[in-house]
Amino acid sequence: MLDIKYIREHSEEVKKNCENRLSSANIEELLKLDEQRRKIIGEIDALRGERNQGSKSKPTPEEIDKMKQKGAKIGELEAELLKLEKKYNEELYKVPNLTHPEVVVSKNEDDNPVLETYKEPTKFDFEPKDHVQLAETLDLIDFTKATEVAGAKFYYLKNELALLEFALIQYALETLYKKGFTPITTPDMAKQEILKSMGYNPRGESTQIYNIENTDLSLIGTAEITMGGFHMGDVLPEEELPKKYAAVSHCFRTEAGSYSKFSKGIYRVHQFTKIEMFQYVKPETSETTHHELLEIEKEIFKNLDIPFRVIDHCTADLGAPSIRTFDLEAWMPGKPSKDGKAGDWGEITSASNCTDYQSRALNIKYKKADGNKDFVHMLNGTAIAITRAMIAILENYQQADGSIKIPEALQKYLPGGLKIIKR
Repeated sequence: MLDIKYIREHSEEVKKNCENRLSSANIEELLKLDEQRRKIIGEIDALRGERNQGSKSKPTPEEIDKMKQKGAKIGELEAELLKLEKKYNEELYKVPNLTHPEVVVSKNEDDNPVLETYKEPTKFDFEPKDHVQLAETLDLIDFTKATEVAGAKFYYLKNELALLEFALIQYALETLYKKGFTPITTPDMAKQEILKSMGYNPRGESTQIYNIENTDLSLIGTAEITMGGFHMGDVLPEEELPKKYAAVSHCFRTEAGSYSKFSKGIYRVHQFTKIEMFQYVKPETSETTHHELLEIEKEIFKNLDIPFRVIDHCTADLGAPSIRTFDLEAWMPGKPSKDGKAGDWGEITSASNCTDYQSRALNIKYKKADGNKDFVHMLNGTAIAITRAMIAILENYQQADGSIKIPEALQKYLPGGLKIIKR
């Protein structure tokens, strides 16, 4: 969440930022609720002070009666404050983070500038297939059985592709371990209060979140949620920063509202495995850390020799917690472009700087050498999202005979140093 004091003092800037980011936040209503809230808190504090002062000496029956009246009034005001706090927090949580000055302002989420491109799109001297055709021919994925067992947009990975999932996990973890990240596996569920504090809406028609019936738990859509909650309420020693985690989890998404988006095969599914980078850093280093996360993502896919490009989210495409987000989009020969031709770019990673937006809601601070405390900055970045990485490998490494070469960087993690998938 944003600091309410900042919102009060920079209301016009915050309003403009909300407009740029297509946010439904109502700053006028928020400030009105904030003023009412502070007024009631002031009245409660004054009444408590008067009551406490009266209790320091032996009160008369008349004074006792007055103190009882003050106590009753405090109770009424506290009940009123409780209702007001709920409305106030609802409005406060709607306000998105501020926006990095280099981010393009646009009301069209497709206006994401391309910052750089690695390699040209893969060329073939034969008609390339998409990942579904390749996987079915090589008996690598079973959608039919998964639909019977779990429903649409689930899948079974089979044979070499099941092995490739764990090879990708090992490859990502080894890469990050060498860079000082602590490997960690996380719960696949989190309390809804954690999701809310991280900037995710666990409720409503447009939510991407699966909620567990009769509990306050939700299935996570990313390990960013569980890693954000990992240090909830902690005060971290300055000398321990940055804290760097390489988190492995399953991810669950309803894909609500994605009916018009490309979703063939395993491109957009309800469950997948992901290795997520997560860092807690000092505020003055978050900008540098954000670019470091991007460089790691680029290194991972350069070593896999997958063509990709880097895009910078415009304001219309930024998630509420992030001040700036970079994506890698891999070339996917089987993904149809907007004009219907074969081949297009598809998102494979995302790296976001959320500054103190999440740490403020989760109350995560660090203690400086001088004893003062401040909120940490929190950043996240995809190392590998397994299903998207698999699509990029299958489609870019396909051969004329329908076989699939295995990227050299992954071969050592496969039985017998497997180099090719074939019938």
